Amino acid sequence: MNDRKRPRPDDYFRDWKEREALAEAMIPVVGRLARQNSVKCYIYGRAMVNRSVLEIMKAHRYVRQVEGNELSEFETSRVLAILDKLDLGPAHIDVGRLSVDYFDKGLGEGRSLEDYVRNEVADLIGSTARPVDEPVDVVLYGFGRIGRLMARILIDKTDGGDGLRLRAVVVRKGKADHDLVKRASLLRRDSVHGAFDGTIRVDEERQSFVANGNEVKVIYADSPDSIDYTAYGIDNAIVVDNTGVWRDEAGLSQHLKSKGVARVILTAPGKGGLKNIVAGINSDAIEPTDQIISAASCTTNAIVPPLKAIDDEYGIVTGHVETVHAYTNDQNLIDNYHKADRRGRSAPLNMVLTETGAAKAVAKVLPQLQGRLTGNAIRVPTPNVSMAILNLTLGRETTVEELNEYMRHIALHSQMRKQIDYSNSPEVVSSDFVGSRTACVYDAQATIVNGSHVVIYLWYDNEFGYSCQVHRILEQMAGIHYRVYPREHA
Repeated sequence: MNDRKRPRPDDYFRDWKEREALAEAMIPVVGRLARQNSVKCYIYGRAMVNRSVLEIMKAHRYVRQVEGNELSEFETSRVLAILDKLDLGPAHIDVGRLSVDYFDKGLGEGRSLEDYVRNEVADLIGSTARPVDEPVDVVLYGFGRIGRLMARILIDKTDGGDGLRLRAVVVRKGKADHDLVKRASLLRRDSVHGAFDGTIRVDEERQSFVANGNEVKVIYADSPDSIDYTAYGIDNAIVVDNTGVWRDEAGLSQHLKSKGVARVILTAPGKGGLKNIVAGINSDAIEPTDQIISAASCTTNAIVPPLKAIDDEYGIVTGHVETVHAYTNDQNLIDNYHKADRRGRSAPLNMVLTETGAAKAVAKVLPQLQGRLTGNAIRVPTPNVSMAILNLTLGRETTVEELNEYMRHIALHSQMRKQIDYSNSPEVVSSDFVGSRTACVYDAQATIVNGSHVVIYLWYDNEFGYSCQVHRILEQMAGIHYRVYPREHA
C-alpha cells in the first residue's frame, strides 16, 4: 500500500466544495471523450461515463479502502485535462490508476505529469483503429431479470454507437392489453436495481421502445427458429438467450435457423459438450468458429476467479463451496407444488437447502480442479446478492495477512481485476453489493486461516454482476477489443 498520506484539510467544507467543483468539471470531459473518441474513463475499474458528481467522488473515496490512501480529485482532474487535449483513439483509460502511479508510486521518474501521461498513451495518440470494423447487432431472446439488465448495460455502453447495438428483444405475446407498454415499464422501474438511468418512450406503431436514443424492436415469437431478423434490418446478430429453456447445442441451434443470426450466447450453464466460458478466466477458449457458447452460471462466475487465483499461488488440495443464494424466480412465493425437493416452499419465508452444480461446473473451466470440490446451496429470503463460502485446504500454509494482501493485489493489479473486487470494510452487508459489476467481491474482514486450511467469503450480485460478465463475453465474441491503459508495469 502507499506510504504517502495527504495532509488533513484545515477546512473540510471548503475542501469538499473544491473537490465537488472539480468532479463536476470532469463530467463534460468524460462524456466528450466517450462520444467523440470512444475513450471510456475509469477510476480503479469504476466507470466515469454517465456518472453523477457524487458517484465520481465516491469512486475516488473507494481507492482509500484498497490502496491505503485517498485518491484526490485535484490530481485526477489534471490527468483528465491532459487526456482531453490529446487526439486519442478508442480505449479504456483508468484515470485513477494513472494518477496513483504518478503521484504515489513515483513511476513518472522525474518527468512532468504531462510528459508522463503522454508517454503512457503514446501509441494511442492519433490512432484511427476502431474496436470493431462495424457495429454488431445484439438480440435479447427473453426479457426477464437477466434480459432487462443486459438491456440496461448495452444501452449504457452504447457511447458513440460503434460497438454493440441492442436492436431487438424477443418475447411471447402476453395476454394483457398494451403488452409493449408493460414490457417497457419493467425496464424503466426495478424493485432491486432502481430506476433506469435515462429516458424510455414507447412507439407502439413501430412496435418498439426507444431508450436513450436506442430504438429496440419488440418481436413476438413462440420459437427461436421462426424469425426473420433481416426484415427488421438486423443481420449477423448475436442472440443472447436468457430464457434457460434450451441449454444444449441441439436446442440452441434453433436460433441459427432464423435469418440474420450468426452466433448465440446462453446465460445459464451449458449441457453436453457446450463450452462454458467465464469471462477473464477461460475466455481464450472462444474461437472465431464458435457459434454457440454458454456464459455458465452466476455462482460459477463468482467462484472460478478466486479459485484460480488461489490455486495459482497456493495450490488447492480439496475444498467445499457453500452458496448462500438469493431466491430466484423458479421458486414459489407461497407453498405449492414444485418438481424439485424443498423448492416448493415459500421463498420469501424460508431458508431452503438445495443443490448447486457450480462446484462440479468449475471443472469445465478449471480442469485441474476436477474432483477436488464439493458444493451445496441455501436459498435465503433476499431478492438479490448472494455469498459463496470457500472452505479450502491449500498446498501450503499461509496467514490471514498474506492471503488478504495477495487477493488485494489480484483484485487491483491482475488480469482478473474485472472479475474480483476487494472489500476491507467490517460493516458491509448484502445490500451494499447491489449493482456490483465484478463477478465477486472478496471480503477481507471475514477471511479465516488456520495453517493450510482457509475459509474465504465472496459476495456477488447474482443478477447485475453476472450480466456484466455476460457482456464481457459478448464483446469478445463480437471481436470488440479496447486497448487498456495504463499498461501493466513490470
